[in-house]
Amino acid sequence: MAKLLIYYSRSGNGDVVANKCKELGFDIRKVETKYKLSKNLFLACMKGGFHASIGKKAKLINYDNDVTNYDEVYIASPIWNGRLSCPINTVLRDTKLDGKRLTFILYSGSGEAKHAVDKINKLYPNSKVIILKEPKKYSEELEKIEEK
Repeated sequence: MAKLLIYYSRSGNGDVVANKCKELGFDIRKVETKYKLSKNLFLACMKGGFHASIGKKAKLINYDNDVTNYDEVYIASPIWNGRLSCPINTVLRDTKLDGKRLTFILYSGSGEAKHAVDKINKLYPNSKVIILKEPKKYSEELEKIEEK
């Protein structure tokens, strides 16, 4: 069964998740944006969090939205202001996920993502959600991916 991870990473947490999924046999597809958030963490959180709170979509570079060859699609996103990141909002808009077994992997500093989980449950009621608290810092969090 073919598995694909589509993910966005600003601070490296998503890259840690991607490395784990690659070890588990997933194909990996990293999402890149046309704009870059500030390297200043405070400014990046303010801008990204605001844009996420209003559901903004990001412009992506060379995003391949073809998932026809995959039975399972995992989508991984940092949590910005309790919500999915803007690049992942674009992925959800531009990718046909009907008929796919979906799992969302969310990573945040608090380990919580209420608004994001609510949105996922509304849009994809049969999907699974895994929430990780800073997997770059707490590598044991990655075990949750294997437990699925």
